[in-house]
Amino acid sequence: MFDISFGQLLLVLIIGLVVLGPERLPIAIKTVAGWIKVLRRMSATVQLELNKELKLQELQDSLKKAELSGLKTLTPEIQESIDDLKRVTESLQKEIDSATQIDTHTHLDKDK
Repeated sequence: MFDISFGQLLLVLIIGLVVLGPERLPIAIKTVAGWIKVLRRMSATVQLELNKELKLQELQDSLKKAELSGLKTLTPEIQESIDDLKRVTESLQKEIDSATQIDTHTHLDKDK
């Protein structure tokens, strides 16, 4: 984790022994080890949270893609329905126009 070789660790322990003395060195080592444990636990928790967020984001992205692809596959079906409705509307409009023309012609013929 810290990339410390055995020689460097031995040097740190000797300096700690000289500075702190033999009575306080074990307590200092336990304290530092406790801090390292807490830091590792915190970093593991942060990493887990980040992974959860990334997975959640990936799921949201894939859901959006699925919705868009679903809409794209529905679009031709919707367009086909719209075209059918337009054809029916046009045929009804033609029937109405022809009925109106026939009605107009019959009224004109009656007036003569």
